[in-house]
Amino acid sequence: MNRRDLLGLGAAAALAPVAARAQAWPTQPVRLIVPFAAGGPTDIPARLFADEMSKMLPQRVIVENRTGAGVIVGSDAVAKAPKDGQTLLYTTVAHSVLRPLFPRLPFDPVADFAPVSLIGVIPMVITVNKDFPVRTLRELIDKLRAEPGKWDYASSGNGGALHLATELLLRGNDVRANHVPYRGTAAAMPDVLNGSVPIIVDVATTALPFVQRGETRALAVMDEQRLPQLPDVPTTAEAGFPGLLAYTWHMVMAPTGTPAPIVDAAAAAFGRVAKEPDVQRRLADLAMRVVTDNSPAYAQRWLEAERTKWETIIREAGIRAD
Repeated sequence: MNRRDLLGLGAAAALAPVAARAQAWPTQPVRLIVPFAAGGPTDIPARLFADEMSKMLPQRVIVENRTGAGVIVGSDAVAKAPKDGQTLLYTTVAHSVLRPLFPRLPFDPVADFAPVSLIGVIPMVITVNKDFPVRTLRELIDKLRAEPGKWDYASSGNGGALHLATELLLRGNDVRANHVPYRGTAAAMPDVLNGSVPIIVDVATTALPFVQRGETRALAVMDEQRLPQLPDVPTTAEAGFPGLLAYTWHMVMAPTGTPAPIVDAAAAAFGRVAKEPDVQRRLADLAMRVVTDNSPAYAQRWLEAERTKWETIIREAGIRAD
């Protein structure tokens, strides 16, 4: 018996009760819609899950990149898909801010989607240019308070995760800095490295190489746990700022109206892959922390909390999409 057969038997045993209720989901290849470009930081984990699930399920899981208008084109394709579990959305924190940033969407980001499983979270890292004269988060806040409006911070664009996380930091401490939006993190980093825009709150996945090479300085991780790759960098709570948490996160969703047994079966499949040690190691390389509860109920609670937090920041800061 080969490895695929063994995996299939193990998966079948683990998923049998749910699969029975779901009438042997899936009955045809599953389309996993990723509203981001192929090869990017969201596409890579999605393909990892698709490959592993294809080994254990009776049908293949096929990643389909549907880009355009941010995440709107891909999300719309799933919102309008048949409610049979054969088309799922693999998305990020961007979904939680669609409603306040884009009031005229072709779908309702709340009513038209049913969370299936929260895959994992990637914390944001507060970083500065290596020559910027602060070495701790407290020193950064004190400097911004002493020199209001003097310093600039970079982001990957208006309303993006980097912009929102920085506004959370600033507004939570009643300090000011000037927002300089770029079209993506890659476009922003040259100015961060040369010091003309010395502050950036970045996703850990992209922040790590610059910090590890000594090109930027990490002041704090916006998580409850330190990053294994940066063991000497404190969490925001350890730096004296408890509750200052910000992530990008990966979540699977189905069209609302998909039968609950199918949603449960899909969640069980994603959850089983997420618990594989090799998968966890590969996700850890991307600075992703896999969550322990992969249930639809937990994903729903997480999404509602994130939506509430970021909608408040967007409203108070008057943020508009590009």
